Amino acid sequence: MENETTIFGIRAIIEAVKSGKTIDKVFLQKGLHGDLFKELENLIRSESINSSYVPVEKLNRLTRGNHQGAVAQISPIAFHDIDELVMSVLQSDKTPLFLFGAIVRTAECTGVNGIIIQKKGGAPINGDTIKTSAGAIFKIPICKVDHIKDAVFHMQSSGIKVIAATEKAENYLYDVSFKEPCAIIMGSEGRGINPSVLKVVDDKAKLPILGEIESLNVSVACGAFLYEAVRQRS
Repeated sequence: MENETTIFGIRAIIEAVKSGKTIDKVFLQKGLHGDLFKELENLIRSESINSSYVPVEKLNRLTRGNHQGAVAQISPIAFHDIDELVMSVLQSDKTPLFLFGAIVRTAECTGVNGIIIQKKGGAPINGDTIKTSAGAIFKIPICKVDHIKDAVFHMQSSGIKVIAATEKAENYLYDVSFKEPCAIIMGSEGRGINPSVLKVVDDKAKLPILGEIESLNVSVACGAFLYEAVRQRS
């Protein structure tokens, strides 16, 4: 069974995946077994669909139907292929500006050409996301990738400079050029940017912090970086 945002029931989810529906995340009941459940697990793994194992109480809150231990959230958007998106932007008359991080509303307001997020570990794109973005999620291309580092390499091989927003940088963002084709990586709240990704970026930049708190939240920091790019390009 399904409604606008969820599908529940093991067989229903299997058929939805096979029919090409854009599944954002699947919640699976902890400790559940059986051949059909195993088939769903294998399918999720083969399609690199974001999933997590949760208590049955969580599934009961997500749907009132007979979920059979599995609930899937349908994405309200179709995700773009990163190769096709980068090629399309490079062939346009725009100076490419990409963002690694789901700060959708700010990205749309600052003319970002596309957002890149990782398939696993990110928050699902649902009704709350649409509301928070004020509809911007329908106006900017979003790509989901298996590994951020691979996407960084793809950007670099396409002539796009990758800049990491990190407090570990020596330069402030005002010392870095955003005028050429570039992509900005924002880290996750609390964890920041993976050290293995920091090793391969082209440049790093930080914001000046004048108070006693060591960092801003990601959305505020992202706004500062993107509007510095806008200022330099204006």
